[in-house]
Amino acid sequence: MKSQNKYRKFQLQQKNIEALERENSRFKRVYSEYENMTDELWNLENSTDKPVPDDFINAIMLQSSYLEDEIEDWLLKFNSQKTDIKH
Repeated sequence: MKSQNKYRKFQLQQKNIEALERENSRFKRVYSEYENMTDELWNLENSTDKPVPDDFINAIMLQSSYLEDEIEDWLLKFNSQKTDIKH
């Protein structure tokens, strides 16, 4: 059994992400980059090939966390706009 990618933080908000991707090309690029980086990070950490230097993995983790923060901000704004529209 393959273990689940722990970096897929936003799976529960997939509908909102898809809506944002349709509405905003910048968000789509940021989210795509985040997915690529977290997939690569997951692959590096779970690879049985040659070990990768910790500095390299830490750099990818740091960049991924910046993208994650930006995505969270987009989602918060999106959710607050949906709430404002309903009221």
